[in-house]
Amino acid sequence: MVRAIVGGCWGDEGKGKMTDLLSENSDIVVRFQGGANAGHTIINRYGKFALHLLPSGICRENVTNVIAQGVAFDIGQFFKELDEVLAQGVPMPNIMVSDRAQIVMPYHILFDALEEQRLGGKGFGSTKSGIAPFYSDKYLKIGIQVCDLFEDEVLMRKLETACEQKNVTLQSLYKQEELLDPKKLFDQLTAYRTRLAPFVGDTAVFLNKAIRAGKNILLEGQLGSLKDPDNGIYPFTTSSSPLAGFACVGAAIPPHAIGEVIVVVKAYSSAVGAGAFVSEIFGPEADELRERGGDGGEYGATTGRPRRMGWLDTVAVKYGCMLQGCTDVCLSLIDVLGYLDRIPVCTAYEVDGRIIEDFPVTPLLDRAKPVYEYVDGWKCNILGCKRWEDLPENARRYVEFVEEKIGYPITIISTGPKREDIIYRTKAE
Repeated sequence: MVRAIVGGCWGDEGKGKMTDLLSENSDIVVRFQGGANAGHTIINRYGKFALHLLPSGICRENVTNVIAQGVAFDIGQFFKELDEVLAQGVPMPNIMVSDRAQIVMPYHILFDALEEQRLGGKGFGSTKSGIAPFYSDKYLKIGIQVCDLFEDEVLMRKLETACEQKNVTLQSLYKQEELLDPKKLFDQLTAYRTRLAPFVGDTAVFLNKAIRAGKNILLEGQLGSLKDPDNGIYPFTTSSSPLAGFACVGAAIPPHAIGEVIVVVKAYSSAVGAGAFVSEIFGPEADELRERGGDGGEYGATTGRPRRMGWLDTVAVKYGCMLQGCTDVCLSLIDVLGYLDRIPVCTAYEVDGRIIEDFPVTPLLDRAKPVYEYVDGWKCNILGCKRWEDLPENARRYVEFVEEKIGYPITIISTGPKREDIIYRTKAE
C-alpha cells in the first residue's frame, strides 16, 4: 500500500505529525521533492523536532527513511539534523539517500540571498535555502548528483564548468569581488564522502521492489498545492511540485501504485512569503490567531518568520484537494478555534463584481475579495480530544460544514500537536 501525505494549500498544515503518526504501521517513509526550505514539526516521546530534510519517520526503528532523487539534498543540513536527532536520544534511523539526488551547493544559497537582496521589496519571500538557484541548475543540466561525489574527475569537471559561469554573474550582476573556487568546493564536498557513503543507494530500485513485495510506503510531501509552480499562485510558488503525483517522478513510484492521498488542511489559514491570500486578516485579530495557533504560535519552522494569518478558505482548499487527487482530508488544528463565538469561513470570492467558487488565476486572485459564511463556535477547550462523539456539537458542525463546502471526506481530525491527539472519523459520520 502506498499512501501520500500532502498539503492542501500554502503548507504548514501538520504533514509532519501525520507522517510521524502513520509511520507506525509503515515500512518506508519517502521525501520525494523540495529541500530544507520548509520544516515539519513532530512531537513524540523523544521530544520535539523541526525536520527540514529528514523524513518524518526517523523516530520509528522499523522504518526505512528515503531521501529520493527529487529532493534538493543539502549535505550539511542533512548531517546537522541527523546529529541533532541522535543527541535527543533517537536511535540511529534507517536512512537511504538516492545516488541520483542533486546537491544544494554553497553557491546556490549565496545566489538565493543575493537575488532577494537585489529584488528588495519585489522579492518572492525566499527562505534563502538555495532552492530556486538549485532547481535552475538542475534544469540547465549543470547540477551535481550525489553519485558525482565518488568520481573525482567528473566532480572537478562539473565544478569548474559551474564556477566559470557563476563567477561571471557574481561580477556583472551582483558586483561581488570574491569569486568561487572550484578546488575549495571540491574539498568541501569530498570531506563528506566517508560519512555519506553508507547511506547512498539506488532508491528507485529499492522502492519498486518494496512495492512489488507489498510493503507499506508513506510519501511525505512538502509545502502545499498552492505552491505548485504549474498550478499554484505563480510566481509566488516553490520550485518543485508539492503534488502527490510528482512522487511518480521524484521517487520513481508508478502512478497506479498510489492508493490513498491524504490531504492535510488547517482549520484556518496561514501562509509564509509573498503572494495573494484572499482570506488574510490583520491587526489584533491576526495576532491573536497567530499566538494561539500551532504549538507555540504560527511562526515558520525554517525562518522563524511570523506567518500571515487568515480564516479557512474553502475555495482554495477545494482546489488544492482536486490538484492532489484527494481521497481523504485531515483537518488539523481545529482545537485552536475554541476561543471564537462565531467562526468565519471564506466560501466564495467576489472578483470584479462577480461571485466565483472556483480558484482563479493569479491576476484575478489579486483582485478577489472574500465572501464569508459563519459557523457558531463551541467556546471550550477540545485539545487532545480523541473521539468524534466527544467533540462539542458545534465543533462537529464545523467539520461537517467544511466537508460539504470542499466536497471531499474529512476522515482524520487533529486536535493537538502530540502524536496521539487525533480523531479517526468514518466517511459515513
